[in-house]
Amino acid sequence: MSDPQPLAKIYFRSPEEPVLPVPLPQAPEERARARFSLAGKRAIVTGGARGLGYTTSRALLEHGLSGLCIFDRDLETGEAAASSLSATFPNTNITFKGVNVADEMMTTEAVESVVGELGGVEILLCCAGIVGVVDTLEMGMEQWNKIIEVNLTGSLVCARAVAKSMISKSTLGSIVLIASMSGHTINYPQPQAAYNVSKAGVLHLTRHLAAEWAQHGIRVNSISPGYMDTVLNEGDHLIEARRIWNERTPMGRMGKPEELCGAVVLLASDAGSFMTGSDIRIDGGYTLL
Repeated sequence: MSDPQPLAKIYFRSPEEPVLPVPLPQAPEERARARFSLAGKRAIVTGGARGLGYTTSRALLEHGLSGLCIFDRDLETGEAAASSLSATFPNTNITFKGVNVADEMMTTEAVESVVGELGGVEILLCCAGIVGVVDTLEMGMEQWNKIIEVNLTGSLVCARAVAKSMISKSTLGSIVLIASMSGHTINYPQPQAAYNVSKAGVLHLTRHLAAEWAQHGIRVNSISPGYMDTVLNEGDHLIEARRIWNERTPMGRMGKPEELCGAVVLLASDAGSFMTGSDIRIDGGYTLL
């Protein structure tokens, strides 16, 4: 019979070494502020140059984040985003790095650079992702591989690089991966097999990393947005699709990027200190039907 100790060693922290949340202040007003405070914490947000990544980056800063680095492949937009946020939050160290999250060497070097510049990282928010709408019978394998590489492999590459830094510094950290309702159900009317599969993979990756890294004081959770009203879902070619999306959503509309911010702050802060391996669906009820 095999020895159970290796499994315990990989997944379970010794009872003598509990990871406990930071005690809250006694005064009610101070407790309310401290519960969702990110004061003193530093974050990396991938895909933070625009859309969901930019909006959630701003939310983290609004809750007191002391340092932020945006990762994005779009150099011009990324620099502009960091500059805009720096103007709004002049007392916070905000930087940008051009990073392809699917490139392990580039990502690892960027994370190491940020850790050196900021002194550490407690929060990773993975928003970088791409979508491809094409009939599966017509889809080339190059497109399939690229979507899987960015959405799924990129999430792993970033999470692993940041986790290694957290572990080396004995940092209690929070990693938040952006999955999708598409990992839970099939979209209609657009065919997007590669995207759906990549996001289903992100959901399972979240659970695995949560189980494996809990012993190090690292929480790993995911958020599954529904259809969001961003520039990616605009244009005359999507008028009919948007009508169908709204009709199939119980709340009858698309979500706003700001409607993800509460969940992001919850998972990044001590308010979510006993949450790991969880997925929060923010889809207006789409996956209920």
